[in-house]
Amino acid sequence: MGHVVLTALGLYAIVLLRAGGTFAVGRLAGAGARRSRFADRLSTPKFQRAERAIQRWGSPVVAVSFLTVGFQTAANFLAGTMRMPLTRYLPALFVGGAAWALVYAWVGIGALKLLAELFADNTALAVGVVAAVLLAVGGVVVHRRRALRGTTDDT
Repeated sequence: MGHVVLTALGLYAIVLLRAGGTFAVGRLAGAGARRSRFADRLSTPKFQRAERAIQRWGSPVVAVSFLTVGFQTAANFLAGTMRMPLTRYLPALFVGGAAWALVYAWVGIGALKLLAELFADNTALAVGVVAAVLLAVGGVVVHRRRALRGTTDDT
């Protein structure tokens, strides 16, 4: 159990720095955009309504985004660009980051323990499992790249 706690604390520090940094970069990008040639597009009533909604209701979205794959960075970046107040962003970051760290620590440590037991009990099977996972991940990557290349070739 101690390993899970230490891992969770380490992951928590990492996620706070990474997500907080993404928010800060978004904040800077939003400030730059407001001073650029796009400033008139950012001052439309529709955009301002969206910005107010993010500022007011975006905290739950940011907190839940930590339990998703692929949406977390976008949510933190957009919270920054939309100038979500820190009084709303930080609690969402702390709660969502804690959930993320606990889930990843628990699942990660569990997977490593399971793999270690499998290697100890049946090394050949463990090597086969690792090879199958690596092949599956490689297949997904190749498939996605081909799909992306196919969509860009059509345009």
